[in-house]
Amino acid sequence: MMTSELESRHTLEKLVVEFTEAFNREDIDEVMSYFADDAIYDEFNDIRHDGSAAIRKAFEPQFAGAYGTLRFHTEDMFLDVDAGKAMIRWVLTLEEENRAGAYRGLDLLHFQDGKLVEKHTYCKAKIPFIRKKAEMTEEGTWPV
Repeated sequence: MMTSELESRHTLEKLVVEFTEAFNREDIDEVMSYFADDAIYDEFNDIRHDGSAAIRKAFEPQFAGAYGTLRFHTEDMFLDVDAGKAMIRWVLTLEEENRAGAYRGLDLLHFQDGKLVEKHTYCKAKIPFIRKKAEMTEEGTWPV
């Protein structure tokens, strides 16, 4: 790898790691500083948020402690430097006063010009997310 390729790889990896660490520090302002104004956040539960204001609103319960203490533990990371994309596989631990748990998931992150423009979250769960067929469009897809 040439020096500029290594620097680009290091820059992208640093963005992903620091973004994840901001979640673990429970700093919503820092987390939001990574997002472009017109970014999208596609949650694991099929809910999509368009724009930084909608994304912040989606994160507010998490940062207010509604789900207890959440921590992301990185297990693996794949980087496509040319495309500005990363996939980070993690274990999320959740702790409340009387219960605790964890599950695995991953985020697909797309950066442009140092800003996060897309965040797609997926997770492993014992119970699949199922919707009624009546909620599908005529083309057989789910509405966005």
